[in-house]
Amino acid sequence: MDGLGTGRASLLCTLLLWAFQTCSAGVSVKVYPEVEVIKGQTARLSCSYSGSQSSSTIVEWYIEEQGSRTRVAFRPQSGGGETDNGTSLSGRVTIEKNFTLTITSVKPSDELTFICQVTAGPDGSGEASTMLKVFFAPESPQLTKSSTQAISVGQSFPSEIGSCIAKNGHPPPRIIWFKNDFPLPEIKDKKEKTYMVPSVVKESSGLITIKSILYMLPTKADKDSRFHCIVEYKLPGQQIKQMTSNVIKLDLNYPSEKSMFSIQSSVPIKEGDDVIMKCETDGNPQPTEYEFKKNDKEIKGTANLLKLKSVSRNASGEYMCHAIDFENLDADLKSSLHLDVNYIDPMNVTPKEPQVVMLDGKVAWQCKTKASKSHTVQWKRGSEVLSQDGTLAIEPVTYDKAGEYVCVGAVPTVPGLTALARVNLTVQGKPKVDPASPGEVMKEGDTVTLKCTAYGHPAPQFTWTPSGKQSVTVDGKKVVSTVTLEATPDVMQKGVTCEAANEYGKDSTSFPVALKRDIGGSAEVLLSGNPVLKSAESQQGGSSAVVIAVVVCVLLLLLLVALIFFLSKKSKLPCGKKDKKEVDKTEVNNDIVVEMKSGKTVEQSELLIKNTSKEQ
Repeated sequence: MDGLGTGRASLLCTLLLWAFQTCSAGVSVKVYPEVEVIKGQTARLSCSYSGSQSSSTIVEWYIEEQGSRTRVAFRPQSGGGETDNGTSLSGRVTIEKNFTLTITSVKPSDELTFICQVTAGPDGSGEASTMLKVFFAPESPQLTKSSTQAISVGQSFPSEIGSCIAKNGHPPPRIIWFKNDFPLPEIKDKKEKTYMVPSVVKESSGLITIKSILYMLPTKADKDSRFHCIVEYKLPGQQIKQMTSNVIKLDLNYPSEKSMFSIQSSVPIKEGDDVIMKCETDGNPQPTEYEFKKNDKEIKGTANLLKLKSVSRNASGEYMCHAIDFENLDADLKSSLHLDVNYIDPMNVTPKEPQVVMLDGKVAWQCKTKASKSHTVQWKRGSEVLSQDGTLAIEPVTYDKAGEYVCVGAVPTVPGLTALARVNLTVQGKPKVDPASPGEVMKEGDTVTLKCTAYGHPAPQFTWTPSGKQSVTVDGKKVVSTVTLEATPDVMQKGVTCEAANEYGKDSTSFPVALKRDIGGSAEVLLSGNPVLKSAESQQGGSSAVVIAVVVCVLLLLLLVALIFFLSKKSKLPCGKKDKKEVDKTEVNNDIVVEMKSGKTVEQSELLIKNTSKEQ
């Protein structure tokens, strides 16, 4: 009995050992569980095995469709790879030397289970499967309103708000609805006030188009609500992307509950403005009938607008509008506003008449006005502000003060609300002549033109001495007389006198006539006649100083010549040897030559001192 038990145990161990050896001899196949690829790109499905070194090993790739397998490619261990004809991958699939299956131009329909099967003869066989995932981003979502008609608030059933569609994606994307930038819960129950109806369409390309229609029961609070949708889709590497649609708003009809009355024109309002007042309600659409009143008196409007042209201060008052909404006749749709029209009275100036004042006299004006609000009063001349208290006083009155003055009243808090008054000042008196400017000629006998400018009222009459061809023009407040005459010796010596006179007196000035000459490259004017004294006596004003300076320079030059002449005479006297030596020892650094000439006689006086280096 014991021997029999021992024999059975030995047999059992042998069978177990054989079974272990048989299992150990099987082939192990390794692939990636999933391979991800973008539509149109190339997919590479790798396959490797272990447990066999047989040269008769063959590797085969299968696809699994609807529960059945179809081989698409195979490769023996020692041979080349081949593909099977008549499959969905024919022409796009190859098997490489390392048994990797390569698929080009991947399609959405290629998203299948791929099986790598290894048959190694006596070493057994093995297989492993991998899933090919195909991805493609959809087009941007498009959101459209369901209808061009408005949705009425208060309906008993939800209305279609809009439809969101995202075309040609893979795998099927997801649509999320948003209201005022907040996501709406995904509800498909049509008994709810808000729900969505999704649909999916598989295109001939294998890509997926999804659509979602939003239904809801809107309220008046949704009149300003904004709706949009987002499409959410996947890409390789567990990426989740989103794209946002356009935004739509609802067209809602709802009854009016209150009215509003407002001024559409720019405020504050001033006299002369056009005023528009608008009556509206919080309903949609707006009522079609309106009534307007001012201080309980009915006035006519245009639709929901009350227009007033070029208003005056009398237009100020209480205005009321009444909107009539036939969809809600029980609502109190009345509202009112107060219109204030600002004004400023015309400026009141005293004295009003143009003022004629004697030269060096005085004048004063007072300017006042009234306005609806605090105002300012200014006196101006051009852009210069002369007074800000309404009083303008001028003393002493001079010719340059003649002209127009403006009194300006303004209300600073109401832009453009101003009034103004103008006054004119005329200054009478004897003429005042401007200082003369010297005339210049190239030579005696040439023609010279001189201009004499004077102030005065009445306009002065001009007298030239000596006379010439005259003309008179008016330059603003000045009267200008121009004379053209010949620069005779008498004119060159005595000059020309201009005298302006009217009924109140006269004034005059003298014009020296100068001779222009080039000396040493610079222009120098020489006064004709006596070059020193006569010209100095004939000039006036600024030219007298120039003549005096010339006189002083000439006197200094004559003094220097006399000193040199005296020294020259002294050096020619007889002297002893000792004196001569002293002279010889004197150092003279420069040659000095002084020459004097007179226009009447030919006299020369010349002094020459030269350097000597030896005794005489």
